[in-house]
Amino acid sequence: MTDPVNLWVYLSTTPLFWLSLTIISYAVALRFARMLNSHPAANPILLASSLIIIVLLKTRTSYSAYFEGAQFVNFLMGPATVAIAVPIYRHRAVLRQVLVPMAGALFVGAIVAMISALGIGTLCGLPSELLIDLAPKSVTAAVAMALTKQMGGTPSITMLLVMFTGIFGAVVVTPLMNFLGIRNYAARGFAVGLASHGVGTARAFSVSTVAGLFAAIAMGLNAVVTALILPWIVTLFLK
Repeated sequence: MTDPVNLWVYLSTTPLFWLSLTIISYAVALRFARMLNSHPAANPILLASSLIIIVLLKTRTSYSAYFEGAQFVNFLMGPATVAIAVPIYRHRAVLRQVLVPMAGALFVGAIVAMISALGIGTLCGLPSELLIDLAPKSVTAAVAMALTKQMGGTPSITMLLVMFTGIFGAVVVTPLMNFLGIRNYAARGFAVGLASHGVGTARAFSVSTVAGLFAAIAMGLNAVVTALILPWIVTLFLK
């Protein structure tokens, strides 16, 4: 029995172990989701996260120990966010045709996402520190964590809230849009990208290329708009 225990102790202290576990977990979750024809409830990120959480709980591994090995994935969030500029540039001709309505939807959606988070948090009696962590929940993680740190919040809590928002949006977007009768994939993609950032964008791409394109645009532009106006809104709201 000592050999497996010693092997586990050795592997768990190796940085590449947790990175490999993250990649393998996602690959398994993605295969499982495809077996279910990409059903909204079978979200690969939700499944992979659940698998990793189970491993951490069973092995009594702290999040800090896990993150030390898997932080390279977090590092890639920045370049991945910047890379959104590529599909935006390639489809710039299409975007010019819907620039005005898209800009209006962007500003309204971004402001509603921020104010609704702050308002609901206040009604629930959350302290100001948690309100700061909650405010950028609809922005991609790299930007949200940077904004939270700038405003004196806790980036790790923001990361958790961002992931929950993204997974929830990716799971409910298809049945919700079907229920509302919204069939336009550009509108569906833009909505989920704006509200649920990268996780929602990944879901949009799995459904339609058009939906994925507009989701990526919404995610990128929402990050810019939120970064510019969120500190002002939070300051005014907390006063």
